[in-house]
Amino acid sequence: MCAHVLVAEDDEKQAELIRRSLLAEGHTATVVHDGAAAIDAARRLSPDLVVLDLMLPVVDGFGVCRALRASAEHPGTPVVMLTARSAEDDVLLGLELGADDYMTKPYSPRELMARIRTVLRRSGRGAGARDDEPAVRAGGIGVDPVRHEVRCDGALVECTPAEFQILLAMASEPERVFTRRQLLHCTRGFDRASTERAVDVHIMNLRRKIEADPRRPVRLLTVFGVGYKLSGARP
Repeated sequence: MCAHVLVAEDDEKQAELIRRSLLAEGHTATVVHDGAAAIDAARRLSPDLVVLDLMLPVVDGFGVCRALRASAEHPGTPVVMLTARSAEDDVLLGLELGADDYMTKPYSPRELMARIRTVLRRSGRGAGARDDEPAVRAGGIGVDPVRHEVRCDGALVECTPAEFQILLAMASEPERVFTRRQLLHCTRGFDRASTERAVDVHIMNLRRKIEADPRRPVRLLTVFGVGYKLSGARP
């Protein structure tokens, strides 16, 4: 799988190490060193994935992620965040903004490449990305792994790769109650420290996208004390 990756990292040595690792994996890479340049490059180049340092000058990583998600052209571009800050609130904020994975420094370049492969595969990005699983449908929700599309009552819904994998698992077995740990397994690659709360964030974001009233969900339901399930009935 060959992809074009945008690397936004203000540490030039770290950026060069990531660039070389990406090239060794068969990818192409563009490197920038501040947040404003990252936003501009993302808009011009339409990368398959962004490796995004949180502590960027000019515009920080959170601001870059917000700009990407607000972009009409590239709302679903996968983002892997890198930071020396490991506080759970930072992890959760990154996930709420739509980051697909989050690694804390110091990290192994080999692990970063493995995370990138996982995110690219699940997002369907990059040359050679494919998935032979058939589309699944439940209660007006359709999840198509081949086209990497989610539709709600026929309307296209933009999802991050993590949200897509959670919805795919739940739509494959409507009415089954999934624990947070089981849903986390669908999105493995996230920091262990944020397990259950990270899943809650993904569920909250999905409800905003597929529920008429996210505060009173009728599709993606909470089973108190256990986890979540996707209703097989149309609202």
